[in-house]
Order: sequence, then C-alpha cells, then structure tokens
Amino acid sequence: MSLRTAANRYAKALFDVAVTENADLATIAGDLSAVSDVIAANTELKLATERAGVPDAARVAVMEQIADRLGVVPQVKKLVAVLTRGRRLELMKDLTDSFHERLLAHQKVVRADVTSAVPLSPDQTRVLEQSLSQATGKKVEITAAVDPALLGGVVARIGSTVYDGSVRTQLSRLRQELVRQ
Repeated sequence: MSLRTAANRYAKALFDVAVTENADLATIAGDLSAVSDVIAANTELKLATERAGVPDAARVAVMEQIADRLGVVPQVKKLVAVLTRGRRLELMKDLTDSFHERLLAHQKVVRADVTSAVPLSPDQTRVLEQSLSQATGKKVEITAAVDPALLGGVVARIGSTVYDGSVRTQLSRLRQELVRQ
C-alpha cells in the first residue's frame, strides 16, 4: 500500500470519527497542520520517532508532550499516538492534506488554480470566484498565479476541469481555423 493510500485511510477514519462526535472539523484541520509542521521542521524529532532503538513508550511520550504543548484536540492526540506506535509519522503531511480535502468537500468548497497574464485585482478575483461558483455549484477558493506567456485572459483549473479563456489559446484556435481553410 502506498503512503498516500495509507494517509487517505487515516484521514477518512479521523474525519468519520470527528463527524460522529460533532467535533469542530476546522479545529482538527488546524491541529493536524500544527503537528505536521512541527514534524516537518524538526529532523531530530523525525529521526527519534523512527529509530528502532527508541522504545515505543518513550516515542509516544515525546509526541504526546508535543501534542499537549500545541493544545491539540483529543482526536488528533490519539491519532498522533497511533501513528507514533506504528512508526507511521511520515504519513502526517499527506494525512493532513487529505483531511483538508475532505473538509473542503464536506463544506462544498472546491479549489481553483487560476493563472492570469497579469495579477488579478481583488474585484477581479471576487468576480471570477462568483463565475466559477455558478459553473460548479460550489463555493470556490482561488489560488492565483501569474504567467505572462498567456498574453491576456485567465486559465482556471478545478480538479481535472480546465476553463481556458487565455488570449494565447484563442490565438492558437484562430491559427488552426485559418490553416484548415
């Protein structure tokens, strides 16, 4: 089983438990991010939690202290203990990403990666969010990037769907149409 698949299973289990317990999903997502950031930022911690020579009790105690200092909710603390015992803390980043995706889906929110030729103004971003929301039937969160090669317009990617309104693509289509005639 791949790491991503295992992380998805843990994220689904945590999400299901959180929904059943009416827990605050946003708080859990934030706590997962905090733990994941601490693990990613501290290579010594990563090594200590993965070493075979470190007893499981000591490994779990260290991670529980970190969880306590971060003030994470009990569901996240239990998950961290389970991952620590199983020496699966390397799943934390993918697990956190998967949980965030589940949270967005639960809230009927989709992410759109938008690339434009020039930076979008806040008004343009708002209008684009509204247009994409109407097209998808969901609330849209935009992540913007700039690519001057587009010449003008925007390209929006939501999942596997691409909405291409760039001048570069329109010119390419016009060129193909002229060649056909």
